[in-house]
Amino acid sequence: MTVDLIKIRIRLSPSQGVETLWAQRIGDNLFRLDNSPFRAYGLSWQDIVQGKLAEDGGIDFVRRIEKSGNRTLRVIFENGFDNTESRVILEQLRKLGCSYEGMRPRTISINVPPEIVLDNVIYYLKNANGLEWEYADPTYEEVVRAGD
Repeated sequence: MTVDLIKIRIRLSPSQGVETLWAQRIGDNLFRLDNSPFRAYGLSWQDIVQGKLAEDGGIDFVRRIEKSGNRTLRVIFENGFDNTESRVILEQLRKLGCSYEGMRPRTISINVPPEIVLDNVIYYLKNANGLEWEYADPTYEEVVRAGD
């Protein structure tokens, strides 16, 4: 059985434009995200979102309806992710229970499943030499607030 996927447009800041994510329609104006975001914050793989039909026939993101439990982190590899150093890091992330998608040439969107302890993944990323990474969902602001 094939699943029909559509693109959901997420409007970012004016300087960043739009990110599109694959999604599966699951109801009237309801969609399940089918990939992880590379630029949007506060969304993760399999989240349920509301969309609306735009005048041009596309589907625009309105809001997140339900969290999937997945979390999203992003890594930017200075020298791209097609080299031995990055492959070692990505393999370790797999061993920690994460999956990932790449956006060439340098960005990786990491999915942290609900059953994986986020702090273990964060500890690894913080201790990987010179690795540039960020929180995407939860956002950095949400993590800081939760720590207060």
